[in-house]
Amino acid sequence: MIVVHHLNNSRSQRILWLLEELGLEYKVVRYERDPKTMLAPPALRAVHPLGKSPVITDEGTTVAESGAIIEYLIDKYDNGSLRPAAGSPERLRYTFWLHFAEGSAMPPLLLSLIFSRIESAPMPFFVKPVARAVAGKVRLGLIEPQLKSQLEYMEAEMTRAPWFAGAQFSAADIQMSFPVEAAASRAGLGPGQGHLRAWLARIHARPAYVRALERGGPYDIVR
Repeated sequence: MIVVHHLNNSRSQRILWLLEELGLEYKVVRYERDPKTMLAPPALRAVHPLGKSPVITDEGTTVAESGAIIEYLIDKYDNGSLRPAAGSPERLRYTFWLHFAEGSAMPPLLLSLIFSRIESAPMPFFVKPVARAVAGKVRLGLIEPQLKSQLEYMEAEMTRAPWFAGAQFSAADIQMSFPVEAAASRAGLGPGQGHLRAWLARIHARPAYVRALERGGPYDIVR
């Protein structure tokens, strides 16, 4: 049986969702973040040397990294419903968004989270003005323009079709869920991102998405 090593409020929620879409049986092994550092517990290192989630085990095979896990599961278990046909324009879009999610979309979101914490972190009074000024300058001059540009790009692309790869829902939508949900939670989706907000409503309404939340437990990123 497939085992998902599931960390709360993490990318591994996407893997639970994919497994529900595929209709596969699986077991969830839960791990909780350290409440102070928000890091994964050391116990995950027993599963994979990097000690991060998601990680799955399947018939003696261990696979880490969201994109790699999605490709592994699609290759092995999908009947063609969650990946466009090879050689089609939709397949090219599918591949692009599968890699865009972590390669381009997530870095500025992570930087936004880090620098916002720097601005609000306790520190000696004589350091605070300098640290907050530097963090604010980086956030306003680098991070927020990147986020704005990426959200505008994603919004424009979503005017072309209801799903990221085209007319049909695919695993690319599952992969893109985390960065779009993170953007909605941390940066907000304004009136100019109506297509992205509509896409979020569609994925949240999918029965497999709902079942995955029930299996995975509380998922603060969607709040």
